[in-house]
Amino acid sequence: RENNRRGGDWRCTGLGRNCCCALICGFGVFCASLNLGKLGERDLSNLVFLFFPQPHVPPMLSTIKTDTIISKTSRISSRGTESSSIFIVSSASSSLPTMAAPAIPLPPSHVPNQSHPRIAEVEADIVDRLLGELLAVKDARPGTEVNLAEDDIFWLCRKCRETFLSQPMLLEVQCPVNVCGDTHGQYHDLLRLFEMGRFPPYSNYIFLGDYVDRAKQSVETMCLLMCYKIRYPESFFLLRGNHECASLNRIYGFYDECKRRYSIKLWRTFSDLFNCMPVAAVIEDKIMCMHGGLSPELHHLSQILSLPRPVDVPDEGILCDLLWSDPDASAEGWSRNPRGVSYLFGHDVIEDFLAEHDLDLICRAHQVVEDGYEFQASRQLVTLFSAPNYCGEFDNAGAMMCVNEDLVCSFRVLRPARHLVGRGGKGRG
Repeated sequence: RENNRRGGDWRCTGLGRNCCCALICGFGVFCASLNLGKLGERDLSNLVFLFFPQPHVPPMLSTIKTDTIISKTSRISSRGTESSSIFIVSSASSSLPTMAAPAIPLPPSHVPNQSHPRIAEVEADIVDRLLGELLAVKDARPGTEVNLAEDDIFWLCRKCRETFLSQPMLLEVQCPVNVCGDTHGQYHDLLRLFEMGRFPPYSNYIFLGDYVDRAKQSVETMCLLMCYKIRYPESFFLLRGNHECASLNRIYGFYDECKRRYSIKLWRTFSDLFNCMPVAAVIEDKIMCMHGGLSPELHHLSQILSLPRPVDVPDEGILCDLLWSDPDASAEGWSRNPRGVSYLFGHDVIEDFLAEHDLDLICRAHQVVEDGYEFQASRQLVTLFSAPNYCGEFDNAGAMMCVNEDLVCSFRVLRPARHLVGRGGKGRG
C-alpha cells in the first residue's frame, strides 16, 4: 500500500517471491484502487481481458482447390439410354508422372470470410427460418407467392454479396455436382428441379445464370438460391447470366416485380448483388461452364480471374461475351451475333479452345432447347435450359446435367407440368 501511494513499483526482492506472485499482487492493488464494488460484470470481464489477453487465432481462409491431379490425355465416350443420353469425360492412362497443380494466388477481389463461429451459427438459424418459409409452398398451387419480409431480403442480399466476393470470378468446382441452366423466375419449376436432383445439401449444384425476368416469381427464385448459397457456400454455386444486369431486368419484368411487391430500393440492392457474381466455373479441370459462351479476347483463363468486381455488364469485351455469345453449328470462326450483342462462334473455335486449355466440354445455357439440353460441335458443347414450358409459349422440357465422381455425365429431364402448359395463353397443349 505504501508503494502504491508513492506511485512506486512492486519489486520482487525476497527469495520466496517470484514473477507470478508479483503479477497477481500488482493486479490486486490495481483493482483495489479502482473500487471494484462500483464495476459491473461486463467491466470486470474487460479488466480480465486487459491483463490476460487471449491468444491470437488466425481466421480460416477460403481457398481455391489446388490439389487436382491432371492427366496428360483424355477422351469423351458416349452411349445412349432410354431415359437420357450419358457421356463420360474420362482420363486415359498415361505413363507420364503427374503432380499436383501449383497453388493459384488469390485475386484482389477475393476477400476471405472471417465470421466468428457464433455469428455463423446465428446466420445459419436465420437462413434456415427463411428456407422454411420458402419451401412451405412446395406442395401448394403453382404461383403461390412467398412474401418474405423486405428486411430479410435485404439481409440475404448483403450476406450473399459477401459470399460472392469471398470466392473468385472463375470457380473451381468438384464432383459430384448437378448443373442447371436458365430458370427465369419459374419458382415452382425450380422446386421441381430440386426434387428431381435432391435438395441441398444432399446434392451439390451449379446454376448458369438467368434467375430473373419473364415469369412472375423472380424474387422467390433469387431468395431460395441465395439461402442455399449462404448456407452451403462451398457446394452450391451461382454464375451470373445476362439477365443479372440492371439495364436488362429493368425492361423484362424483374424491376416491375420488385416495385409492385416491395420497393425500387430492393431492385437496386439486387442490382448491386448481381454486379458481384462470378461468371465462369471449371468442373474438375475438364468442364468449362458459363452462361453464354466464348470470347475472341479470352486467351487465358487467368483473364477471368482478373475481372474486377463489383462491375456492370459492359457492351463488349470478355465479360460481355461470357454472358451473351452463342455457338453457331453451321459456321466457322467468329461473326456478329444477331442479338445485336457479342458474337457467334463456330465449331472450330470450340475445338481450338478445348485443346488449348486441356478441357473436354463446354457447358452453357442462354438458349431455349426443346429437350432441355442439346449437343453441338461433335458433343464438345452442350446447352442446358432448365425452365420447362418457357414463358408459356414453348412446349420445351427443362434439364439438369448430373456429373458424378468419375466425370460421367447424365441428363435428367423435367417435362412441362400438365397444369402449367399454356399458362401464358400461347403454349401448345
